[in-house]
Amino acid sequence: MAQPKDFGFGSEEQMVRDSARKLLKDAAGIEALRALVARDHKAAYESAVQPAPWDERLWTQMVELGWTALAVPEDAGGAGMKMVAVAALAEEIGRAAVPSPLVSTLIATIVLRAAATRAAAAAAGTGPRLQDPPAAPAWLERIATGTPATLALTPPSGSWDPAETAVRAERSGSGIVLRGEVAFVQDARKAAFFIVAAAGEGGLGLYAVPADTPGLTIRPDRIADLTRDQARLGLDDVRVDASSILAAPGTAAEVIEAAMPAILTIVAADLCGAAEWQLQTTTEYARVRTQFDHPIGFFQAVKHPIVNMMMDVDRARSLVYAAACAIDADPTDAARLACMAKAAASDAGAFCSDRSIQLHGGIGFTWECDVHLYVKRQKHNQFLYGDAPYQRARLAALIDDKAGRPGQA
Repeated sequence: MAQPKDFGFGSEEQMVRDSARKLLKDAAGIEALRALVARDHKAAYESAVQPAPWDERLWTQMVELGWTALAVPEDAGGAGMKMVAVAALAEEIGRAAVPSPLVSTLIATIVLRAAATRAAAAAAGTGPRLQDPPAAPAWLERIATGTPATLALTPPSGSWDPAETAVRAERSGSGIVLRGEVAFVQDARKAAFFIVAAAGEGGLGLYAVPADTPGLTIRPDRIADLTRDQARLGLDDVRVDASSILAAPGTAAEVIEAAMPAILTIVAADLCGAAEWQLQTTTEYARVRTQFDHPIGFFQAVKHPIVNMMMDVDRARSLVYAAACAIDADPTDAARLACMAKAAASDAGAFCSDRSIQLHGGIGFTWECDVHLYVKRQKHNQFLYGDAPYQRARLAALIDDKAGRPGQA
């Protein structure tokens, strides 16, 4: 199926992007970011034992503008906008490196949406029958009204395959008891509930676990990225009822697979936004920093790397919007394009980080230069849900799988 013109990016999507850019420029500029997370070395890296810094007033503004509802279907109280709009919003969040749970919440929304679609198929008789009524729509409604959420799928081993979960689920009366540990949970101390993958007798399931559930412990990680927090969850006889079953045992792998292209696209869009900031900031510095009676941008050794930064950003952004458009218009090609987008954006983030430090010269690696905030965010995003080599390996597997099917070579 041919993609629509301009990836289907129309006036509504442009309005989302422009309003996000204006708000974040006014309320979350680099001075605000520095004051929030980088006042001094000690306070910044004590974030593992202190509440993670974020502007809750800005979060309220985001909710009022409908950002948390953007990807929520209309029948669950959301805006039900296209994936290209979500990608545009994620790109602006990355451009401002906003310390907020919005990206994690958008990703959680995508998984809940896939779970709701799966449940609707079962109710229509086109999929396996569910033992319990579908719960995902109710949790989507909470996100639409501003409740932050995040995924808790990754085992301590670091595998991005949720089937390797270290959490077990057991039926106990009318509820479910969860036991185990989850690692690499993003924005854990900002989330009001977690989407936990757990293995049980019937297979892998997904469960919504509120942050204040008895038996749930949050152990913060000490990470380099100052714009977010990360933690491990301990689940010690955590009990949830049937209204928290998002994907029935045996169906979660299908739900996560369906959601993964959009998850990768959101993270890749964040990478592109941050890389664009690195490009623009480095370009501006090259205009004003003088050496040998010329701006340093006059010299080929500076201007050529900046052009290469621009090319990397444009290449990655094109793939991000191609992936987002495929999710909207041609889902059969979404996984391929999403792997390509995440790989290209990870490479662009790495290259732009390296050159932004190098071309800022002696101040580039200092605490006082704001470049380090973006370098650390980029490094974190590079590895989130798999870095570039990991995505290319997945892409190769997808291509091999398609080539091996009759009539698909």
